[in-house]
This record gives sequence, C-alpha cells and structure tokens, in this order.
Amino acid sequence: MENKEYGLGTKVVMKKQHPCGTNEWEIVRVGADIKIKCINCGRTVLIPRIEFNKKLKKIIEEEE
Repeated sequence: MENKEYGLGTKVVMKKQHPCGTNEWEIVRVGADIKIKCINCGRTVLIPRIEFNKKLKKIIEEEE
C-alpha cells in the first residue's frame, strides 16, 4: 500500500507550515499514531498514521 520509508529519528517536511515558521519535523514515536516534534520550537504533535501520510511532503534524512 504505502511505500514511504520512515522511522524513529527521521526528519520530514510537512505540507503545511507550523506557526513558529518551519515545516521540518522529527519523528519521535511510530505506531498507529505518529508523534512528530518541531525542529524549530520543540512542540510535539500526535497524529494518526493515515493523516500523517497525507500531510507528508518529503523525507529529508533517515536515521538508521
């Protein structure tokens, strides 16, 4: 179905910008929901995986 490769520590760019001024996030938790942390201000957001996949623009770097 989805062939997006991401995991803990992966940095991603989302389609919409965060109010602090950046759209770069780091994945903190992966499961049925995905928790992402704003790289600029440190705010965390928990969103369902399906919604995350829709809002994901691109993967910047992948941690191994």
